[in-house]
Amino acid sequence: MRSLWQKSWFRWTLVILAIPAAGVAWWLGSPLFLDAEVNEEFPMSAAAAVPDGMTRVEVEEEMTDAAEEPDSESADPMPEDQPTALLSGSFSGADDFHQGSGSATVYELADGSRVLRLEDFEVTNGPDLHVLAVPASNPTGRDDISGYVDLGSLKGNIGNQNYDIPADLLEIGSVVIYCVPFHVLFASAPLT
Repeated sequence: MRSLWQKSWFRWTLVILAIPAAGVAWWLGSPLFLDAEVNEEFPMSAAAAVPDGMTRVEVEEEMTDAAEEPDSESADPMPEDQPTALLSGSFSGADDFHQGSGSATVYELADGSRVLRLEDFEVTNGPDLHVLAVPASNPTGRDDISGYVDLGSLKGNIGNQNYDIPADLLEIGSVVIYCVPFHVLFASAPLT
């Protein structure tokens, strides 16, 4: 009688199961070895009024093009409305393995909208990391983040980046970098 390993259907079953298992293992493990660096500028259009018929992205493109033009004098005064820092804090890791550093600042722009700016930011990479605005000021685990608002997927585990804050979000006690599949905090920044 042949052993189980000698039967071809058994070997093919192992191969068929190994391929998706290898894909899942790569998706889960590769962020530990790969870094995603991003370096977004603070929005040039942050203090600009958005004219009717244009989007903030179009205003940003116009201002970027204008910044590349040679300097010239204008009779129009420059707007004095500058972004205002409302809250800020520094990131720290959640534990010995999940580390984070850098700053998080909430700015109010001239048009009343708000943006979260991460600067000199670095966090241990992981699968499907998200940026959460959390009411609690010092969350230590997933039980402490109830009432959070997801600001989106983390753009990169290293570098400067911006996230729009919804107008209806009024209370932010901290910013948390959170691994969605495993429900694990990677880093947090209490805001004051």
